[in-house]
Amino acid sequence: MNKSMKKLVSLAVSTVILIVIYTRIDFGGLVDVFRECDRLWMVISLGMVIPITFFSGWRLRQVVPKQVSLGLWEANKLILAASVLNMVLPSKMGDIAKAYFMRDQSNITGSLALSIVVFEKACDFLSLLLWCAFGLVLFPVKDAFFVAMTVAIVAGFTVGTFVLFSQRIATLFFSMVRRIVPGKVGEKVGVLEGAWGEMQDYFWSDRTQLFIIAVTSIFIWLLHLLQIWFFILALNAWVNPITNLALSPLAILAGLLPLTFAGVGTRDAALIMLYQPYFSAATGAALGLLCTSRYLLPAIGGLPFLSQYLTRLNRQKTEATINQ
Repeated sequence: MNKSMKKLVSLAVSTVILIVIYTRIDFGGLVDVFRECDRLWMVISLGMVIPITFFSGWRLRQVVPKQVSLGLWEANKLILAASVLNMVLPSKMGDIAKAYFMRDQSNITGSLALSIVVFEKACDFLSLLLWCAFGLVLFPVKDAFFVAMTVAIVAGFTVGTFVLFSQRIATLFFSMVRRIVPGKVGEKVGVLEGAWGEMQDYFWSDRTQLFIIAVTSIFIWLLHLLQIWFFILALNAWVNPITNLALSPLAILAGLLPLTFAGVGTRDAALIMLYQPYFSAATGAALGLLCTSRYLLPAIGGLPFLSQYLTRLNRQKTEATINQ
């Protein structure tokens, strides 16, 4: 299946899921939820995009080599440009494209740029799992589903941490994955393994910096989850903060599955299902729309910067062709 077909399939799946959702909820109730929302909390919650982007850009500055002059403004432009691509590419692949922009902007090797992006995404994913595990362990509901989720999340965090920090375990892990997924996917895994090894060599050379980046990643994801809790307050609903730490990461993980367009549909359905004991399906659908805005607003802000980077890359390709 080519990329265009995959996009069409993902759009179709998202559309079908949304149709099912909006035919089963009270659409008038959804409109009322937004009409009666707390406007102050709505402004605060949507405004959380700014500090999240700022700290993401600050972290990017910390991970690039010290001899590279990547300013905070340029780092934030890269973050926003990648946000545009994340809206249309599956599984956050826009962040991988960010590596090419970094190579162009910062004059670092392509493999190192890819290593930096891989490390960022690994830290993000593990931070999300960490907060989810923390919330699930304290979550009072202990039925079969949540027990299974707790075991899976804790196991995923443990394995991911070992793969991130141990070269031996990482080699074993990638070897097993290549055996399971041969062919072109296996080749991509091999490329990722090379970048992973370079990433480990690079970041383990400065453990103090590694600690700072890890703590920053955990803090950034706390801001993400806090934003979702603020959304709930803006919708005049209530969920215990610990409960939100358990449930909102599960919905985000559902949205990361490469089944739908930018997670739209799967994330919305997960939010409605997980928060069903705490507020109505209409409020859950409204929360889904607000969670989509977490990705849409940075993407809108990144459109001018993506255009700049693409124009620059096309100019370089043209110059390279002329010089050949």
